Amino acid sequence: MSRPHLLNRLTFRQLQVFQAVHRQQSYSRAAEQLGLTQPAVSAQIRQLEQALEQPLFKYAGKTLHVLPAADALAATVQSIFGQVSSLQMELSELAGTIRGELNLTAVSTAQYVVPHILARFRARYPEVQIRLHVCNRGQALERLAERRDDLVLMGMVPDDANLAFMPVLDNEMIPVVWPGHPLLSDDRPTFEDFARHYVLMREPGSGTRTAFEEYASRERVSLAHTLELGTNEAIKQGVMAHLGVSVLPRLAVQLELASGLLASPALPGFPLKRSWCAVYPKDRYPTPVTELFMRFLRELLPELNAHFKAPLEPMPGHSVVCLPIPANHGS
Repeated sequence: MSRPHLLNRLTFRQLQVFQAVHRQQSYSRAAEQLGLTQPAVSAQIRQLEQALEQPLFKYAGKTLHVLPAADALAATVQSIFGQVSSLQMELSELAGTIRGELNLTAVSTAQYVVPHILARFRARYPEVQIRLHVCNRGQALERLAERRDDLVLMGMVPDDANLAFMPVLDNEMIPVVWPGHPLLSDDRPTFEDFARHYVLMREPGSGTRTAFEEYASRERVSLAHTLELGTNEAIKQGVMAHLGVSVLPRLAVQLELASGLLASPALPGFPLKRSWCAVYPKDRYPTPVTELFMRFLRELLPELNAHFKAPLEPMPGHSVVCLPIPANHGS
């Protein structure tokens, strides 16, 4: 096959569709990701296979098998798209504006921090289009495995040599009760005392729940009475309604603690400490915008940690958690 013949028959759309199928290992999931119908995806792959004059995928029953030619093409496509992104970034810098896309997923506990980071990033780079998906840890791991995002912001990074990560901010998980709870008047409350109450917990797959259950297991404390609620907000309302007690990220309850709606007893072993991290597969070519965001995060880390670790004063509004945006940056 001559080079001009191949170049004349390939299109970027075909390569984009191929990359989605290769990463998802599914025509239907690739179609959903790209907003296409499955027949449209199949047609693009068929045209690409005709241009390359060899098959890329093969179905055996309902299982899609990736053929060697597809793996070889995937590495080339990743390099091509990386070079195109670099060109786009270089042209944007020459024009005086940075443009591109940043696709992020954040676990639900990180949603209390990530919007403040994105507000600062957008103030500096207003032409960057940002998409943020919020989910629990289990769903974030699925998206990470499927390479659906540029970065995943999560705690408890899997022990996987194929992943690279950068710590962003400490995630302290603390016990929370309603004001006037008997544990608050106990001079030395224990974790066993805490666990005797109904404990309100997130759904399976939540990083907060996993960390809490691991701690209870290490301490050999039984969680005999639990109630599962789907969100941190529902759990906070449940604690305030005297439905039970819970363990939540400090940042998720700092407003309620400052306003006296919730309280945190001093239990031994707490806070449980984890870190939120920016995670991505080592074998995924980072886009220039992703690299720019990572550099921005490193620059912001000292201010981020100082701000969110500062003690809170009781106040009626929400301004206590706002990370200031420099006045010299636009919106």
